[in-house]
Amino acid sequence: MFTTADQFSAATKANFEQQLATLTSLTNKAFESVAQLVDLNVNAAKATLENSTAAAQQLLSVKDAQEFFSVSAAQSQPNAEKVLAYGRNLATIASTTQAEFTKAAEAQIAEASAKVTALVDDIAKNAPPGSEKAVAILKTAIDNANASYAQLTKNAKQAADTIEENLSKAAKQFTQAAEKGVKAAKK
Repeated sequence: MFTTADQFSAATKANFEQQLATLTSLTNKAFESVAQLVDLNVNAAKATLENSTAAAQQLLSVKDAQEFFSVSAAQSQPNAEKVLAYGRNLATIASTTQAEFTKAAEAQIAEASAKVTALVDDIAKNAPPGSEKAVAILKTAIDNANASYAQLTKNAKQAADTIEENLSKAAKQFTQAAEKGVKAAKK
């Protein structure tokens, strides 16, 4: 019985250390992603300010209404492209972060599952006679938990794929609408 307590203690300590390492890694990745978002937003704000100033100067220099509409139409296409580029960069950051979080979580769960399975197998070897049913119930519970996690992971990946697909469709529709608007303004 003393050996089993030592095994649980060692397994608990190793699991805690692994969770702490994973948490640290995920926290670092979260900070990296936030830094990327801040850089993206600062660059977008600077570019918007510069473009707005240049656009205002161009519009102030027009001589008639037709030239005003022509300059306005010419400015709308680059702005639409910049919005799309911003959206793509934002989606890339989010997708990369989500993929790394998923990868880390999967690795953590796989390792913890392997450790628990090894511990249960070791306990089963040292279990007193007549405890086979209890060990079988424990193994079944672990197998069910692993199957549940596998299904949850599959559902999460499907949801992420659907979101990514919807973002791509929205970006495509926005691009088409912007192009139609530019063409209509040129006529």
